[in-house]
Amino acid sequence: KIMASEADKGAEEVQKALIDDDEDIVNPWDVVSSSAKGVDYSKLIKRFGSTEIDKELMDRMVKLTGKPTHHFLRRGIFFSHRDMHQILDLVEKKKGFYLYTGRGPSSESMHLGHLIPFIFTKWLQDTFDVPLVIQMTDDEKFLWKDLTIEETNKLAHENAKDIIACGFDKDKTFIFSDVEYISESTEFYKMMCKIQKLVTFNQVKGIFGFTDSDSIGKISFPAIQATPSFSSAFPQIFNGKKDVPCLIPCAIDQDPYFRMTRDVAPRLGLLKPALLHSTFFPALQGAHGKMSASDPNSSIFLTDSDEQIKTKINKYAFSGGKPTEEEHRKYGGNCDIDVSYQYLTFFMEDDDKLADIKSRYSSGKMLTGELKQELTNVLQKLVGEHRERRLNVTDDIVNEYMKSRKLKFEY
Repeated sequence: KIMASEADKGAEEVQKALIDDDEDIVNPWDVVSSSAKGVDYSKLIKRFGSTEIDKELMDRMVKLTGKPTHHFLRRGIFFSHRDMHQILDLVEKKKGFYLYTGRGPSSESMHLGHLIPFIFTKWLQDTFDVPLVIQMTDDEKFLWKDLTIEETNKLAHENAKDIIACGFDKDKTFIFSDVEYISESTEFYKMMCKIQKLVTFNQVKGIFGFTDSDSIGKISFPAIQATPSFSSAFPQIFNGKKDVPCLIPCAIDQDPYFRMTRDVAPRLGLLKPALLHSTFFPALQGAHGKMSASDPNSSIFLTDSDEQIKTKINKYAFSGGKPTEEEHRKYGGNCDIDVSYQYLTFFMEDDDKLADIKSRYSSGKMLTGELKQELTNVLQKLVGEHRERRLNVTDDIVNEYMKSRKLKFEY
């Protein structure tokens, strides 16, 4: 009874974090901000009870790895964490951990926002030389979207091509579809059942806002997303070990799933997963919300042509510039709300060049059209190179990544 009471209290805290506090709504399905600057992340850290990624943490990563800080960390794109210092303690002791991230396949092509966790996860894998599991939640999208389970399973394989095109090492990476893997892995299913037994209906209602009208599939799904946080779900990779720590890079809207997971872990006698949280990639129309795969004009897709990229940026990218050239030259533009500048903070790696653009745009020396052209050049190159790599990813290659197997690590 004490256990249940503490867990219910935790659910109430998560529920409060998901409720609109007159500014931002952030949960796994909705991200809405009343500010043109987007979500107030410092406030979100307090609401979610996570910890800011500070200079000390970044300096420690550099010291332990001997590699420079990723620009996503330097610029606060990955801004919050849970227990990252404990992961670095393991690195210091020459002990291993593994990475877990995922993708909900709801559209044939992924968009730029979907790339963010995978770009950073690849850097983490390369920097720390660790195994990676990537969960394709085709079951989730079947439950939430107007799609058949065959369609979402097919989309999982298509999206895997975009993920593989990011350059993940096949010998160190396992991509799996829930629909396929759960049916063949006894250990995954057993762990799922153990989690389901420890989470009450009252808790998931509190955490995720489920109602009596929601299907029992939705209500039980959070346990499926929680399961890859525990190494025993992958006996083929970790040789049955239950104590390999997990680090999850994800957008902050996924945190409720893992708050639930971290609540359950001690009751299972297992390690809590550590997390690194990213900000949201804004829609072209502004930072009030994140990109949507269902609105083609809010997003730049990884299949968009150079011409489509240029048109979308010129037509839809929200501007922080002034109404007339004269006013803009006099007062300058606002980088805090300008989407083209925001996108450059994600994809322009050169700090000096980005600082120069900010200075010139803020002072009025650079016009909105010139800023949009800078972004167009960066994204046409990025998406163009990704398209080329994706063309080389065949169905057979996807099947190799998605085959249940031992990876290039000894446990």
